[in-house]
Amino acid sequence: MSDHPVLHVKGRVLAGPDDVRDELWVVDGRISHDRPGGARDVRTVTGWALPGLVDAHCHVGLGAHGPVDADEAEKQALADREAGTLLIRDAGSPSDTRWVDDRDDLPKIIRAGRHIARTRRYIRGYAHEIEPDDLVAYVAQEARRGDGWVKLVGDWIDREVGDLAPSWPRDAAEAAIAEAHRLGARVTAHCFAENSLRDLVEAGIDCIEHATGLTEDLIPLFAERGVAIVPTLVNIATFPRLADGGESKFPRWSAHMRRLHERRYDTVRSAYDAGIPVFVGTDAGGTLPHGLVAAEVAELVTAGIPPLDALAATTWTARAWLGRPGLEEGAPADLVVYDTDPRTDVRVLAGPRRVVVNGRVTA
Repeated sequence: MSDHPVLHVKGRVLAGPDDVRDELWVVDGRISHDRPGGARDVRTVTGWALPGLVDAHCHVGLGAHGPVDADEAEKQALADREAGTLLIRDAGSPSDTRWVDDRDDLPKIIRAGRHIARTRRYIRGYAHEIEPDDLVAYVAQEARRGDGWVKLVGDWIDREVGDLAPSWPRDAAEAAIAEAHRLGARVTAHCFAENSLRDLVEAGIDCIEHATGLTEDLIPLFAERGVAIVPTLVNIATFPRLADGGESKFPRWSAHMRRLHERRYDTVRSAYDAGIPVFVGTDAGGTLPHGLVAAEVAELVTAGIPPLDALAATTWTARAWLGRPGLEEGAPADLVVYDTDPRTDVRVLAGPRRVVVNGRVTA
Protein backbone atom coordinates (compact mmCIF):
# COMPACT_ATOMS: atom_id res chain seq x y z
CA MET A 1 0.00 0.00 0.00
CA SER A 2 1.08 3.63 -0.58
CA ASP A 3 1.43 6.35 2.04
CA HIS A 4 -2.32 7.04 1.68
CA PRO A 5 -4.00 6.04 4.95
CA VAL A 6 -6.78 3.51 4.50
CA LEU A 7 -10.16 5.14 4.98
CA HIS A 8 -13.11 3.18 6.35
CA VAL A 9 -16.52 4.77 5.71
CA LYS A 10 -19.23 3.29 7.94
CA GLY A 11 -22.93 3.90 8.36
CA ARG A 12 -24.91 4.15 5.16
CA VAL A 13 -23.16 4.32 1.79
CA LEU A 14 -25.55 5.45 -0.95
CA ALA A 15 -23.91 3.85 -3.97
CA GLY A 16 -27.20 4.32 -5.85
CA PRO A 17 -30.72 5.49 -5.03
CA ASP A 18 -31.63 1.93 -4.01
CA ASP A 19 -28.11 0.57 -3.45
CA VAL A 20 -27.40 1.19 0.23
CA ARG A 21 -24.37 -0.46 1.80
CA ASP A 22 -23.03 -0.54 5.34
CA GLU A 23 -19.46 0.44 4.53
CA LEU A 24 -16.78 1.02 1.97
CA TRP A 25 -13.01 1.23 2.07
CA VAL A 26 -10.62 3.60 0.39
CA VAL A 27 -7.25 2.12 -0.53
CA ASP A 28 -4.60 4.09 -2.42
CA GLY A 29 -7.19 6.76 -3.15
CA ARG A 30 -9.71 4.38 -4.73
CA ILE A 31 -12.97 2.78 -3.70
CA SER A 32 -13.03 -0.81 -2.47
CA HIS A 33 -16.09 -2.63 -1.23
CA ASP A 34 -13.94 -5.35 0.33
CA ARG A 35 -11.94 -5.01 3.51
CA PRO A 36 -8.25 -4.72 2.59
CA GLY A 37 -5.85 -7.21 4.06
CA GLY A 38 -3.01 -5.98 6.22
CA ALA A 39 -4.36 -2.47 6.71
CA ARG A 40 -2.68 -0.81 9.70
CA ASP A 41 -3.17 2.95 9.35
CA VAL A 42 -6.98 3.11 9.19
CA ARG A 43 -9.11 6.22 9.61
CA THR A 44 -12.83 5.76 10.18
CA VAL A 45 -15.55 8.17 9.05
CA THR A 46 -19.19 7.58 9.93
CA GLY A 47 -22.39 8.93 8.44
CA TRP A 48 -24.38 8.93 5.20
CA ALA A 49 -22.04 8.85 2.18
CA LEU A 50 -22.81 10.05 -1.34
CA PRO A 51 -20.67 10.27 -4.47
CA GLY A 52 -19.08 13.71 -4.76
CA LEU A 53 -21.76 16.15 -5.89
CA VAL A 54 -21.97 17.36 -9.49
CA ASP A 55 -22.36 20.97 -10.59
CA ALA A 56 -23.13 20.63 -14.28
CA HIS A 57 -23.04 24.37 -14.98
CA CYS A 58 -20.14 26.08 -13.26
CA HIS A 59 -17.39 28.45 -14.40
CA VAL A 60 -14.01 28.04 -12.72
CA GLY A 61 -11.67 30.79 -13.89
CA LEU A 62 -14.44 33.26 -14.77
CA GLY A 63 -15.18 36.48 -12.89
CA ALA A 64 -17.60 39.35 -13.34
CA HIS A 65 -15.39 40.96 -15.99
CA GLY A 66 -13.93 37.89 -17.68
CA PRO A 67 -10.97 35.66 -16.87
CA VAL A 68 -9.46 35.62 -13.38
CA ASP A 69 -5.96 34.65 -12.28
CA ALA A 70 -5.02 31.23 -10.93
CA ASP A 71 -5.23 32.32 -7.29
CA GLU A 72 -8.83 33.42 -7.72
CA ALA A 73 -9.71 30.32 -9.74
CA GLU A 74 -8.26 28.20 -6.94
CA LYS A 75 -10.49 29.97 -4.41
CA GLN A 76 -13.50 29.24 -6.64
CA ALA A 77 -12.63 25.55 -6.88
CA LEU A 78 -12.04 25.33 -3.14
CA ALA A 79 -15.43 26.92 -2.42
CA ASP A 80 -17.06 24.28 -4.60
CA ARG A 81 -15.09 21.52 -2.88
CA GLU A 82 -16.09 22.71 0.59
CA ALA A 83 -19.74 22.53 -0.53
CA GLY A 84 -19.24 18.90 -1.60
CA THR A 85 -19.03 19.57 -5.35
CA LEU A 86 -16.31 17.25 -6.59
CA LEU A 87 -17.23 17.04 -10.29
CA ILE A 88 -17.77 20.18 -12.36
CA ARG A 89 -18.89 20.57 -15.93
CA ASP A 90 -17.31 23.93 -16.64
CA ALA A 91 -19.87 25.39 -19.04
CA GLY A 92 -17.52 27.92 -20.62
CA SER A 93 -14.46 29.71 -19.29
CA PRO A 94 -11.93 32.08 -20.88
CA SER A 95 -9.22 30.87 -18.48
CA ASP A 96 -6.88 27.91 -18.89
CA THR A 97 -7.62 25.72 -15.88
CA ARG A 98 -5.69 22.62 -16.94
CA TRP A 99 -3.43 23.10 -13.93
CA VAL A 100 -6.35 21.92 -11.78
CA ASP A 101 -5.89 18.43 -13.25
CA ASP A 102 -2.53 18.19 -11.47
CA ARG A 103 -4.07 18.90 -8.08
CA ASP A 104 -5.43 15.88 -6.20
CA ASP A 105 -7.19 18.12 -3.67
CA LEU A 106 -9.51 19.96 -6.07
CA PRO A 107 -12.70 18.97 -7.89
CA LYS A 108 -12.41 17.28 -11.26
CA ILE A 109 -13.40 19.50 -14.18
CA ILE A 110 -15.00 18.59 -17.49
CA ARG A 111 -14.41 21.61 -19.72
CA ALA A 112 -16.50 23.00 -22.56
CA GLY A 113 -13.81 25.39 -23.78
CA ARG A 114 -14.75 29.05 -24.07
CA HIS A 115 -18.26 30.34 -24.76
CA ILE A 116 -18.98 31.01 -28.43
CA ALA A 117 -21.25 34.02 -28.94
CA ARG A 118 -22.45 36.33 -31.67
CA THR A 119 -20.56 39.61 -32.03
CA ARG A 120 -21.59 42.10 -29.31
CA ARG A 121 -24.29 39.71 -28.16
CA TYR A 122 -22.94 38.52 -24.83
CA ILE A 123 -21.17 39.69 -21.66
CA ARG A 124 -17.93 41.45 -22.58
CA GLY A 125 -14.77 39.45 -21.91
CA TYR A 126 -16.50 36.08 -21.60
CA ALA A 127 -16.75 34.63 -25.08
CA HIS A 128 -15.33 34.31 -28.54
CA GLU A 129 -17.56 36.80 -30.38
CA ILE A 130 -17.96 35.78 -34.00
CA GLU A 131 -20.32 35.75 -36.97
CA PRO A 132 -22.17 32.68 -38.29
CA ASP A 133 -19.70 32.00 -41.12
CA ASP A 134 -17.02 31.29 -38.51
CA LEU A 135 -19.14 29.15 -36.20
CA VAL A 136 -18.04 25.74 -37.46
CA ALA A 137 -14.35 26.63 -37.18
CA TYR A 138 -14.71 27.94 -33.63
CA VAL A 139 -16.77 24.96 -32.54
CA ALA A 140 -14.07 22.65 -33.89
CA GLN A 141 -11.42 24.65 -32.04
CA GLU A 142 -13.24 24.52 -28.70
CA ALA A 143 -14.18 20.85 -29.17
CA ARG A 144 -10.46 20.07 -29.37
CA ARG A 145 -9.68 22.26 -26.34
CA GLY A 146 -12.49 20.95 -24.16
CA ASP A 147 -13.26 17.63 -22.52
CA GLY A 148 -16.10 16.47 -24.72
CA TRP A 149 -18.35 19.54 -24.60
CA VAL A 150 -18.78 22.82 -26.50
CA LYS A 151 -20.79 25.81 -25.22
CA LEU A 152 -22.76 28.12 -27.51
CA VAL A 153 -24.62 31.26 -26.55
CA GLY A 154 -27.96 30.46 -28.15
CA ASP A 155 -29.68 33.78 -27.49
CA TRP A 156 -29.05 37.18 -25.92
CA ILE A 157 -30.52 40.64 -25.99
CA ASP A 158 -30.56 42.20 -29.46
CA ARG A 159 -30.44 45.96 -28.96
CA GLU A 160 -32.12 46.62 -32.29
CA VAL A 161 -35.04 44.42 -31.29
CA GLY A 162 -34.99 45.45 -27.64
CA ASP A 163 -35.49 41.87 -26.48
CA LEU A 164 -33.93 38.44 -26.43
CA ALA A 165 -33.29 37.01 -29.89
CA PRO A 166 -31.61 33.89 -31.33
CA SER A 167 -27.88 34.15 -32.02
CA TRP A 168 -27.48 31.69 -34.88
CA PRO A 169 -29.28 30.87 -38.14
CA ARG A 170 -30.56 27.31 -38.29
CA ASP A 171 -28.12 26.19 -41.00
CA ALA A 172 -25.10 27.54 -39.11
CA ALA A 173 -26.18 25.76 -35.93
CA GLU A 174 -26.75 22.48 -37.79
CA ALA A 175 -23.31 22.57 -39.40
CA ALA A 176 -21.59 23.50 -36.14
CA ILE A 177 -23.31 20.83 -34.06
CA ALA A 178 -22.56 18.21 -36.71
CA GLU A 179 -18.89 19.20 -36.61
CA ALA A 180 -18.77 18.92 -32.83
CA HIS A 181 -20.36 15.48 -32.98
CA ARG A 182 -17.87 14.42 -35.67
CA LEU A 183 -15.09 15.37 -33.26
CA GLY A 184 -16.70 13.43 -30.41
CA ALA A 185 -18.02 16.42 -28.46
CA ARG A 186 -21.49 17.20 -27.21
CA VAL A 187 -22.96 20.68 -27.53
CA THR A 188 -24.88 22.78 -25.04
CA ALA A 189 -26.25 26.30 -25.32
CA HIS A 190 -27.21 29.17 -23.09
CA CYS A 191 -30.88 29.90 -23.86
CA PHE A 192 -33.24 32.14 -21.94
CA ALA A 193 -35.91 32.75 -24.57
CA GLU A 194 -38.48 30.62 -26.35
CA ASN A 195 -37.58 31.34 -29.98
CA SER A 196 -34.04 29.96 -29.94
CA LEU A 197 -34.97 26.46 -28.82
CA ARG A 198 -36.66 24.64 -31.69
CA ASP A 199 -33.90 25.31 -34.20
CA LEU A 200 -31.19 24.21 -31.80
CA VAL A 201 -32.97 21.01 -30.77
CA GLU A 202 -33.84 20.09 -34.35
CA ALA A 203 -30.22 20.86 -35.27
CA GLY A 204 -29.13 18.10 -32.88
CA ILE A 205 -28.05 19.89 -29.72
CA ASP A 206 -27.46 17.73 -26.65
CA CYS A 207 -28.35 20.07 -23.78
CA ILE A 208 -29.85 23.47 -23.04
CA GLU A 209 -28.71 25.65 -20.15
CA HIS A 210 -31.35 27.62 -18.19
CA ALA A 211 -34.19 26.60 -20.56
CA THR A 212 -36.51 29.25 -19.14
CA GLY A 213 -38.16 29.56 -22.55
CA LEU A 214 -39.28 25.93 -22.63
CA THR A 215 -42.99 25.92 -23.49
CA GLU A 216 -45.66 23.24 -23.66
CA ASP A 217 -45.36 22.95 -27.43
CA LEU A 218 -41.57 22.42 -27.21
CA ILE A 219 -41.54 19.92 -24.35
CA PRO A 220 -42.48 16.88 -26.51
CA LEU A 221 -39.64 17.74 -28.91
CA PHE A 222 -37.10 17.85 -26.08
CA ALA A 223 -38.41 14.58 -24.66
CA GLU A 224 -38.38 12.83 -28.03
CA ARG A 225 -34.80 13.93 -28.77
CA GLY A 226 -33.54 13.27 -25.23
CA VAL A 227 -32.22 16.81 -24.85
CA ALA A 228 -31.26 17.50 -21.24
CA ILE A 229 -31.78 20.77 -19.40
CA VAL A 230 -29.77 22.38 -16.60
CA PRO A 231 -32.17 24.98 -15.16
CA THR A 232 -29.74 26.94 -12.91
CA LEU A 233 -32.63 28.16 -10.79
CA VAL A 234 -30.33 29.97 -8.35
CA ASN A 235 -29.31 32.11 -11.31
CA ILE A 236 -32.86 32.56 -12.62
CA ALA A 237 -33.66 34.05 -9.19
CA THR A 238 -31.66 37.12 -10.28
CA PHE A 239 -33.97 37.88 -13.24
CA PRO A 240 -36.16 40.44 -11.41
CA ARG A 241 -33.08 42.46 -10.39
CA LEU A 242 -31.75 42.32 -13.95
CA ALA A 243 -35.14 43.37 -15.29
CA ASP A 244 -35.25 46.34 -12.92
CA GLY A 245 -31.83 47.44 -14.10
CA GLY A 246 -32.80 47.36 -17.78
CA GLU A 247 -36.31 48.74 -17.50
CA SER A 248 -35.62 52.23 -18.81
CA LYS A 249 -33.62 51.19 -21.91
CA PHE A 250 -35.21 47.84 -22.78
CA PRO A 251 -38.75 47.60 -21.39
CA ARG A 252 -39.72 44.68 -23.67
CA TRP A 253 -36.71 42.70 -22.51
CA SER A 254 -37.40 43.53 -18.86
CA ALA A 255 -41.01 42.39 -19.10
CA HIS A 256 -39.91 39.21 -20.86
CA MET A 257 -37.35 38.40 -18.14
CA ARG A 258 -39.99 38.83 -15.45
CA ARG A 259 -42.37 36.45 -17.25
CA LEU A 260 -39.63 33.84 -17.59
CA HIS A 261 -38.87 34.17 -13.90
CA GLU A 262 -42.52 33.95 -12.83
CA ARG A 263 -43.09 30.63 -14.58
CA ARG A 264 -39.67 29.10 -13.78
CA TYR A 265 -40.91 26.41 -11.40
CA ASP A 266 -43.78 25.38 -13.67
CA THR A 267 -41.31 25.14 -16.57
CA VAL A 268 -38.97 22.82 -14.69
CA ARG A 269 -41.74 20.63 -13.30
CA SER A 270 -43.37 20.27 -16.72
CA ALA A 271 -40.02 19.24 -18.22
CA TYR A 272 -39.48 16.67 -15.48
CA ASP A 273 -43.01 15.29 -15.83
CA ALA A 274 -42.43 14.79 -19.56
CA GLY A 275 -39.28 12.74 -18.94
CA ILE A 276 -36.75 15.39 -19.98
CA PRO A 277 -33.46 14.79 -18.13
CA VAL A 278 -32.89 17.56 -15.57
CA PHE A 279 -29.50 18.12 -13.95
CA VAL A 280 -28.13 20.37 -11.23
CA GLY A 281 -26.11 23.43 -12.22
CA THR A 282 -25.55 26.68 -10.36
CA ASP A 283 -23.98 29.00 -12.97
CA ALA A 284 -21.32 29.84 -10.37
CA GLY A 285 -18.64 32.21 -11.63
CA GLY A 286 -19.26 35.49 -13.34
CA THR A 287 -21.55 37.25 -10.88
CA LEU A 288 -22.67 34.29 -8.73
CA PRO A 289 -20.55 32.85 -5.91
CA HIS A 290 -19.32 29.27 -5.93
CA GLY A 291 -20.56 26.62 -3.54
CA LEU A 292 -24.30 26.89 -4.27
CA VAL A 293 -24.97 23.27 -5.20
CA ALA A 294 -27.15 22.53 -2.14
CA ALA A 295 -29.27 25.60 -2.83
CA GLU A 296 -29.84 24.47 -6.43
CA VAL A 297 -30.95 20.99 -5.36
CA ALA A 298 -33.38 22.61 -2.92
CA GLU A 299 -34.70 24.80 -5.75
CA LEU A 300 -35.42 21.73 -7.88
CA VAL A 301 -37.44 20.29 -4.99
CA THR A 302 -39.31 23.60 -4.67
CA ALA A 303 -40.10 23.33 -8.38
CA GLY A 304 -41.81 19.99 -7.69
CA ILE A 305 -39.13 17.43 -8.51
CA PRO A 306 -39.22 14.59 -5.94
CA PRO A 307 -36.32 14.84 -3.47
CA LEU A 308 -34.74 11.54 -4.51
CA ASP A 309 -34.69 12.57 -8.17
CA ALA A 310 -33.33 16.02 -7.31
CA LEU A 311 -30.58 14.28 -5.35
CA ALA A 312 -29.87 11.96 -8.27
CA ALA A 313 -29.55 15.01 -10.53
CA THR A 314 -26.40 15.98 -8.63
CA THR A 315 -25.09 12.47 -7.89
CA TRP A 316 -25.77 9.13 -9.58
CA THR A 317 -27.58 10.12 -12.76
CA ALA A 318 -25.49 13.27 -13.24
CA ARG A 319 -22.26 11.29 -13.07
CA ALA A 320 -23.60 8.69 -15.49
CA TRP A 321 -24.67 11.45 -17.91
CA LEU A 322 -21.18 12.94 -17.81
CA GLY A 323 -19.49 9.56 -18.12
CA ARG A 324 -17.84 9.64 -14.70
CA PRO A 325 -18.00 6.97 -11.98
CA GLY A 326 -19.66 7.22 -8.61
CA LEU A 327 -18.87 4.83 -5.76
CA GLU A 328 -18.06 1.87 -7.97
CA GLU A 329 -15.25 -0.54 -7.19
CA GLY A 330 -11.93 0.99 -8.24
CA ALA A 331 -13.29 4.48 -8.85
CA PRO A 332 -11.46 7.53 -7.49
CA ALA A 333 -12.62 8.03 -3.91
CA ASP A 334 -14.53 11.29 -4.28
CA LEU A 335 -17.35 11.29 -1.76
CA VAL A 336 -19.22 13.43 0.74
CA VAL A 337 -20.45 12.30 4.17
CA TYR A 338 -23.46 13.78 5.97
CA ASP A 339 -24.90 13.42 9.46
CA THR A 340 -28.36 12.33 8.30
CA ASP A 341 -30.03 10.81 5.26
CA PRO A 342 -30.04 13.33 2.36
CA ARG A 343 -32.76 11.32 0.63
CA THR A 344 -35.14 12.34 3.41
CA ASP A 345 -34.26 16.03 3.39
CA VAL A 346 -32.02 17.50 0.67
CA ARG A 347 -31.27 20.49 2.89
CA VAL A 348 -28.73 18.20 4.58
CA LEU A 349 -26.49 18.82 1.55
CA ALA A 350 -25.74 22.32 2.82
CA GLY A 351 -23.69 20.93 5.72
CA PRO A 352 -21.24 18.19 4.71
CA ARG A 353 -19.68 16.40 7.66
CA ARG A 354 -16.66 15.25 5.67
CA VAL A 355 -15.48 15.81 2.09
CA VAL A 356 -13.12 13.21 0.63
CA VAL A 357 -11.18 13.92 -2.57
CA ASN A 358 -9.07 11.19 -4.15
CA GLY A 359 -9.20 9.33 -0.87
CA ARG A 360 -8.07 12.17 1.37
CA VAL A 361 -10.33 13.87 3.88
CA THR A 362 -10.11 17.57 3.00
CA ALA A 363 -12.91 19.00 5.10
